[in-house]
Amino acid sequence: MVVSASGLARVKHALKEKLFFGQEPSLELLAILAVYFVQGILGLARLAVSFFLKDELHLGPAEVSALMGVVSIPWMVKPLYGFISDGLPVLGYRRRPYLILSGVLGFTSWIALATVVEQAWSATLAIALGSLSVALSDVIVDSIVVERARGESVGTAGSLQSLCWGSSAVGGLITAYFSGLLLEHLSVHSIFLITASFPLIVSGVAWLIHETPISEKPDWPAVRHQLGQLKAAISQRSIWLPTLFLFLWQAMPTAEASFFYFSTNELGFKPEFLGRVRLVTSLASIAGIWVFQRFLKTVPFRVIFGWSTAISSVLGMSMLVLVTHANRALGINDQWFSLGDSLILTVMGQIAFMPVLVLAARLCPPGVEATLFALLMSIVNVAGLVSYEFGALITHWLGINETHFEKLWILVLITNLSTLLPLPLLGWLPSSSEMPATDLETALGLDLDPTSSKHLHQPMLPDLVTEMTRVELADRREV
Repeated sequence: MVVSASGLARVKHALKEKLFFGQEPSLELLAILAVYFVQGILGLARLAVSFFLKDELHLGPAEVSALMGVVSIPWMVKPLYGFISDGLPVLGYRRRPYLILSGVLGFTSWIALATVVEQAWSATLAIALGSLSVALSDVIVDSIVVERARGESVGTAGSLQSLCWGSSAVGGLITAYFSGLLLEHLSVHSIFLITASFPLIVSGVAWLIHETPISEKPDWPAVRHQLGQLKAAISQRSIWLPTLFLFLWQAMPTAEASFFYFSTNELGFKPEFLGRVRLVTSLASIAGIWVFQRFLKTVPFRVIFGWSTAISSVLGMSMLVLVTHANRALGINDQWFSLGDSLILTVMGQIAFMPVLVLAARLCPPGVEATLFALLMSIVNVAGLVSYEFGALITHWLGINETHFEKLWILVLITNLSTLLPLPLLGWLPSSSEMPATDLETALGLDLDPTSSKHLHQPMLPDLVTEMTRVELADRREV
């Protein structure tokens, strides 16, 4: 059958509009999408890392929680990567060499986990190196997207960021279930070797990124001027006070690691089922984003923070039913209860976390938007480290380990009730009249990752690998 030229043109136009959201298909666009896709597909080894730490290195829940905080450190200095990339070009290029480097770092980290890592300290270094790899590539590809987004027309504004988020989400959804299924048939070392191939894709596609070499030296006066603007911004009470609230809200202790041990050692959940839970919670996160975008984005910050936090805390208490095995007395299977509980808690957790992204985007004054936003998200990431380390201390204090969960119900009470502690400080958040009106899609570019933070209530699935404590979800908005 011969296809006419006009018919072929209509097909190309339809693909451009529907598949690429109006963006012109090109090798460079495919390269950018490949980087985001790799960020999502690295979740393939997420469960493998958890089981590796538990079963092969024999770390307890308190030790794993402490490790989770440490390996998130590369995400806390994201603005530094931006400054280095902007101010220190390599052979005249500011983006391509750093993308190549990030792929090499990621490959090295996974190969190390698959071959030579045998102790907790080396595992911490290897996982942190992998975290650095993803954080670095994220900053570089975000900057590329921001540069390209400046040239978008009004009709296509935000489409490039949405396309990038979609690519990452597809990668994450593909691996959500298979991350558990593969563990039923392969060793963790085999999964690490498979995962090691993905960062090399980033290094490979970096050569497809169009970049004009520059010859001038680093513009240090411009950097100092930007730092001065940043200092002036963060010294404003209207910015640092809400930021302090967000820090306290995110710094409350977490029970993620303990629940992973409880679900595998006490309840006997297999990797395949945990992968199924990951798939459900990933879809639930997207549902939570849709609910917020559709119904709640105009609700004042203080109202939605207060109510969503209170409701999430109350719903989080449902984990007591699982911990005390009360669900069995009610005739509810452990697995079905876990699936339903994870679904509801993740939707509520995502709704509770979305205002963080909107607030952070709206706090950034003109001139330092990207840098200040990255700094705000780094501060929230530091709060994530405090949360994991605080949780590790309480876990150790309660005597919870890989076989003793008698006091896990106390940890559940502490972690859920502690989320209510910042609520008396809601007055630190700006009122609606004090904030500039910013459309959510424009501010965030719909760059939303379903594995955003500990407040998404995925306690059985500690996120140790990709996009560690990835709360800087809105970092790819158009500047």
